[in-house]
Amino acid sequence: MAQDNVSYHKNTNFLDSEFRYSLFPVFYGLVFVLGLVANLYVLFVLHHMREAKAMNEIRIYMTNLTVADLLFISALPLWIGYYSNHGDWTYSDILCRITGTMFFVNTYCSILFLTVISVNRYWAVTRPLVAASSDCWRRGTVISAVVWVVILSAAANYLREPGVQVDNINGTNISRCFEGFHRDTNETRKEVATYHFVIIGLFFVVFLLVVVCNVLIAKALLAQPMTQARASTSKRPAGTKRRALRMLCAVVSVFVICFLPHHMVQGPWTLAVLELSSWDQNIRQRLNDAHQITLMLMGFNCLLDPVVYCFATRKFRKYIQDHFQKIWRNNGCPNQTTTSNVSMKSRNQSELIHDEEKLEGQIE
Repeated sequence: MAQDNVSYHKNTNFLDSEFRYSLFPVFYGLVFVLGLVANLYVLFVLHHMREAKAMNEIRIYMTNLTVADLLFISALPLWIGYYSNHGDWTYSDILCRITGTMFFVNTYCSILFLTVISVNRYWAVTRPLVAASSDCWRRGTVISAVVWVVILSAAANYLREPGVQVDNINGTNISRCFEGFHRDTNETRKEVATYHFVIIGLFFVVFLLVVVCNVLIAKALLAQPMTQARASTSKRPAGTKRRALRMLCAVVSVFVICFLPHHMVQGPWTLAVLELSSWDQNIRQRLNDAHQITLMLMGFNCLLDPVVYCFATRKFRKYIQDHFQKIWRNNGCPNQTTTSNVSMKSRNQSELIHDEEKLEGQIE
């Protein structure tokens, strides 16, 4: 391993959780395979929807969110190797910095883009005419650029400072990647803690905004009267609302499952590893164990984001359904009756888009 910009510390009390060395490689291996397939397919769908001129503002955010997920997924083989090697980083320091940066970028790009989607939904429901009359493509592009600039600026610290710290444990050098938080002075440890607590505070502000926006969207949708429709389609507006409410629940669920546990544990854990608290070793160990679990949950968002996309827009779901139906028809040998049924179903689905377009437009 390249030794440039590496910090050396003698430490016999590294706060560790042994279970992660067997659990993390398996978990991240599954996330890598499933997440790579799912997110590449999402990009494929979004690309073809753009070619079909079905690319609105929400899909711009979805594309950026997928790119952030793929950046994290591309770094997973290095993390798998790290944990398989019992927490000993055998690669260069610059690779440590890059992989740590990708983890940070994925986490907070996901948080911000899901927040932007929630705010966009709220605006579209409460002020549909204003939202529809503005330049959606330009707004989506500008907001996405701002998100990337903010996150990359915040992540620059991970690239500037050494990522690898070498512990001498019982005469053996162990290279840690963004672990240990060994600091020489109490003042430096307090600066590190302050940085973490600022991020935690900002997260809870954003989380509150997401919850408020989605609650208000749900109230607005439920308060809308049923639209008049033909007898054969009288239930479609209610079905559209149900799909919209499921999408709102999906967005909030990603926050609750993937991000909320980590930011609840992060504060006490930071105080524990920086030895800025008077907690005993048992409490510190439990905090570290909980922190490791929350790191896994944050990586899980790469698999949940594509699920959110399926709830986000009817056109996205319909494209996937039509794509798999096309594959099935090409690979199978359906009889004439089956082919006619599929064709009739496709025509009926096309009619549904026009019937639901007005209400669907408010939630897309």
